[in-house]
Amino acid sequence: MVDLQSSNLVPVTVLTGYLGAGKTTLLNRILTYEHGKKVAVIVNEFGEVGIDNQLVIDADEEIFEMNNGCICCTVRGDLIRIIGNLMKRRNKFDHLVIETTGLADPAPVIQTFFVDEDMREQLLLDAVVTVVDTKHIWQHWEADEAQEQIAFADVILLNKTDLVSPDNLEELEQRIRGMNPMAKIYRTQNADIEMNSILGVKAFDLNRALEIDPSFLSEDAHQHDESVYSVAIVDSGIVDGEKFQNWLGELLPTKGTDIFRMKGILNVAGIDQRFVFQGVHMLFEGKPDRPWKPNETRKNELVFIGRNLDEVKLKEDFKACLV
Repeated sequence: MVDLQSSNLVPVTVLTGYLGAGKTTLLNRILTYEHGKKVAVIVNEFGEVGIDNQLVIDADEEIFEMNNGCICCTVRGDLIRIIGNLMKRRNKFDHLVIETTGLADPAPVIQTFFVDEDMREQLLLDAVVTVVDTKHIWQHWEADEAQEQIAFADVILLNKTDLVSPDNLEELEQRIRGMNPMAKIYRTQNADIEMNSILGVKAFDLNRALEIDPSFLSEDAHQHDESVYSVAIVDSGIVDGEKFQNWLGELLPTKGTDIFRMKGILNVAGIDQRFVFQGVHMLFEGKPDRPWKPNETRKNELVFIGRNLDEVKLKEDFKACLV
């Protein structure tokens, strides 16, 4: 088990969003902003749009350093290989940002951090940040990629807010909340946002989602009119760790393609720490987190985000995992 507190793990931000949403603008902010962090950025080959030219010293080189101490890489293939090369310069950076292409489902990039043993020992997924083009999102709304990018997000930037009416913005935010009530939503123009809102946010932590919206885990907080929606489970029982693992072991191979993202905090029998877990499709990982506080109510809080989720069955099956 990896200790979440260990400081030598590099936090990773995965940046996603549909074509033209403003990801490149945000990346350039990260690379030029004097935020005091040394950030390494991995950029998928863009083709026609890229990192601002003046930042790129020699685009033929895979990894190059910026004038503010940041490092920039381009991926022309294997993500694991380029991260391996980057980790040889581990002393040069303290945060990693990976940009996915606009038409991509972000899942394979996120899954990399669960699958590869070396990655798990060196890196920690900090947050998935999705940039949404508030003006044009409706044109892509039915596209799987657009919905998946929203479903996977821990932080959502509703960008280009100056181009839409307040009513349209409100409607969009409501629909996004119906799909992914856990994400922290910011309204932006030109992807202008405080860096500490997107870097080092530890979006792994469900408590943050509950601070944003305490009603998030209540029964009536969910609208199921979208093809993508969330199911939340809250239970004060004690979880049998083995039963829980067996349940997920059966659930994910059969239903995993429909489960985009899941995360939770468990009260596991025999463990004095909160047990946190998260997953993407068929993959999941869990580890003990901080100890339960003396005055804290020990309970289980789980969230599944995806399509075709059977809420009743998920809740019944989870109940069967209790001691």
